[in-house]
Amino acid sequence: MKHYAYILECADGTYYCGYTNDPENRIKTHNAGKGAKYTRARLPVKMVYKEEYDTKEEAMSREWHLKRLTRAQKEALIAGAKETSLPAKSIELNIQKP
Repeated sequence: MKHYAYILECADGTYYCGYTNDPENRIKTHNAGKGAKYTRARLPVKMVYKEEYDTKEEAMSREWHLKRLTRAQKEALIAGAKETSLPAKSIELNIQKP
């Protein structure tokens, strides 16, 4: 079974980071208002980024790191994934803190 760390874009333009083992079902759950409390008030949401991992631990660790990125870093990650045909997991950000 594969595991995923993902970023959702909410209707208000904010981002939400999470973990799942079934991305398609998870987005349906969020949009049904049964996902995270944060997303319930910001529907609909769309998945704008995901990374695939072999283990739950790897995906959950990546989710933790995604949550700590700034908005600009998340936007760069999302944009980079859209501009390349490489798997998202292979994309590395080289953004330094000011």
